[in-house]
Formats: sequence, C-alpha cells, structure tokens
Amino acid sequence: MLNRPPPYFPQNQLSPPDPHRYRKFKIAVAGVVILLLLLLGGATVGLYYLLQWMFG
Repeated sequence: MLNRPPPYFPQNQLSPPDPHRYRKFKIAVAGVVILLLLLLGGATVGLYYLLQWMFG
C-alpha cells in the first residue's frame, strides 16, 4: 500500500460567489410554492366535480 497523504483539495471556491444567489433561491422557492398551490387547487376542484358527478 502506498504511504502517501490524500490529495489536496482547495477549500476556497474557484469562481466568486454569485451576488444574486439568494434572490434566485427565493424566486425558485416562490415558484415551487405557487406550483404546489395550483396543483392543490386543481385537485380540490377536480374532487368537487367528481363528487358532484357521483352523488349529484
């Protein structure tokens, strides 16, 4: 077995951090929340019309 230390990996980033990273994250989270609300609303309307069709 080779008696060598593991290779060195630099701890700093190679590219500077994006200053708009947090804004992009907030937009992505808001988009996911809006999509989930639309899906929930569509499922609610669909369930309403399904129950209305079955029992109405």
